[in-house]
Amino acid sequence: MPHTDPKEACSLVDKFLPEIPAWPQLTRRSFLENMYAQFSDGFPGVVIESERIYVDSSKDLDKPLEQLYSSYLEDKIEKYAINSDHAAGLHTFLERKHGSPFAVKGQITGPVTWGLAVTDENRRPLLYNDTLADAMAKHLHLKAAWQEREIKAISPNTIIFVDEPYMASIGSAFVSISSDKITSLLEEVFSGISGLKGVHCCGNTDWSMLLSTSLDILNFDAYNYGYTIALYPDEVKAFLDRGGVIAWGIVAHDAKDLQGETVNSLLDRLEDGIGALNSKGVSLSLMKERCLLTPSCGLDSLSEEAAEWALELLAGVSTEFRKRHVK
Repeated sequence: MPHTDPKEACSLVDKFLPEIPAWPQLTRRSFLENMYAQFSDGFPGVVIESERIYVDSSKDLDKPLEQLYSSYLEDKIEKYAINSDHAAGLHTFLERKHGSPFAVKGQITGPVTWGLAVTDENRRPLLYNDTLADAMAKHLHLKAAWQEREIKAISPNTIIFVDEPYMASIGSAFVSISSDKITSLLEEVFSGISGLKGVHCCGNTDWSMLLSTSLDILNFDAYNYGYTIALYPDEVKAFLDRGGVIAWGIVAHDAKDLQGETVNSLLDRLEDGIGALNSKGVSLSLMKERCLLTPSCGLDSLSEEAAEWALELLAGVSTEFRKRHVK
């Protein structure tokens, strides 16, 4: 969200997303709320200088790594609490009264994205250091577990999204990492989540790789890349058959795109995406049953007024979709 006041951001969430509220990340408030810095506190050797985050691997990290692994093995999640300096939106969200929502949603930066964006002191991504990559996944596991415990006070039904925008780079000439390693790192973070676990990727990627993991919800940018998931009908069918949910990011997060859209135009775009899968043999009734709607990505690049309009559109598309398709 583009806000710097966590109360204002939480009020909008409660207004437009009462059934499944989510705590807002406020990246304009502080660099500490940047998605790479937000969950970094407590990681061995982490350094935040001005608006740069990195891990100083030249230091002796043996003892900090030992403490991390000890906490992981003993499930000591309290040491990996996310403090209010790093997540004012989360702490304000936890203090509010939300009525009786069906579920509550949180999020954490994924290991692929964190591991490619956060580097060592020589600007080499942590993902290419096997020791630090494994430690990073366990660190995020603990952060996710702590967060889930906290939001469970709002609703017993929890959803934690693992945000992986860098999955769009997998397979390119700039990123060399095996699918086995990606899956292993994701599953490590997933294992810290007892409720529903999802992955958000706001670009195009190999959806079959993500659908083959144990995730429960696949969230993708259906506004810009709705056609891409139709390239994997067999994998989508298997995912839905085992209880999986598709979260269609149907509301644009770009200001220019958002200006020209209405509830009906977005609903038409959503139905086109669903129809493309249905034409390849994926059950229409199952897609309707296993469907969530979201913005295509974070709204922090928008003005506060545009972000509110995006949430209003989202609520409107949800209402109209139910009128048309839910009997």
